[in-house]
Amino acid sequence: MRMKHLLVSVAVAASTVAATAQAANITGAGATFPYPIYAKWAEMYQKASGNGLNYQSVGSGAGIKQIKAKTVDFGASDMPLPANELNAAGLFQFPAVMGGVVPIINLPGVAPGQVRLSGALIADIYLGKITKWNAPQIAALNPGVKLPAEDITVVRRADSSGTSFLWTDFLSQTSPEWKQKIGAGTAVKWAVGVGGKGNEGVAANVQRIKGSIGYVEWAYAKKNRMQHTQVQNREGVFLQPSDDAFKAAAAGANWAGTPGFAVVLTNQPGKASWPITGASYILVHKTQANAAKGREVLKFFDWAYKNGHAAAAELDYVPMPDNVVKLVQDAWRANLKDAAGKAIW
Repeated sequence: MRMKHLLVSVAVAASTVAATAQAANITGAGATFPYPIYAKWAEMYQKASGNGLNYQSVGSGAGIKQIKAKTVDFGASDMPLPANELNAAGLFQFPAVMGGVVPIINLPGVAPGQVRLSGALIADIYLGKITKWNAPQIAALNPGVKLPAEDITVVRRADSSGTSFLWTDFLSQTSPEWKQKIGAGTAVKWAVGVGGKGNEGVAANVQRIKGSIGYVEWAYAKKNRMQHTQVQNREGVFLQPSDDAFKAAAAGANWAGTPGFAVVLTNQPGKASWPITGASYILVHKTQANAAKGREVLKFFDWAYKNGHAAAAELDYVPMPDNVVKLVQDAWRANLKDAAGKAIW
């Protein structure tokens, strides 16, 4: 995959659309994790409403910066912001969709989904402690798999990333050494590795480098027909990634009782739960200087909640359950106002 641009724009209005219709177009920036589904929803929404979405797939960190600077109508992050940060910036966040992060590898001769990895083992690879694919620690988890004596090249994100947050949060929960030395965050001080910008950049590097390992949202792995691995979950079960496994991880989420809907879904209990699951969040200002634009953002996500389930499932994302959508929309009414203090929803 050649990457000439880091900015990806989707579903913008055609040049023939009248200026009044173009005024309803909205802009967003942030997480690359949900880009495939936001692109699909934008295409569908434009056909249904005539209104467009321009979404820049630039990483969660950049999206947070842009919404704080008010250069976009909404930001997107796969790491939920804590209540104190939301309040300090005058922001409100809500979950849009859920999905899973998966390890991807470039290992000729090994079938997709054949290799098994645990969180502790992945942490040791990303710490630079395990450097060969036929290392005893990997072989012990993979009896009967012919592992080559290939050097392991670690691929990780070069930008501030919510996908990295989910990845490093999982590793922090499964490896005490990782938690102590590296920790969890959108941007960490990596021990080793080749950087790639966005899920797109990580996928491209893993495709290019024989013997490499990386991590991306599941839709990127499927779209690019990449080798993925099984991962051991909290109950000790090795799972293949799937929307059912992502749903299982999200089943016990306490959305109503978590301030700012800031639920983290990594390493959830349950034998069927994929251990690196997460929600992608939308960030908007509580006080909307342009109430019409703010309302259009909510209209887009309201439409996606109601009409985007099939598209999300097709791309192996998990739509937000109806009871969570109701919580979100009630929170829109209570929290999002125009400059005069009037609710915009």
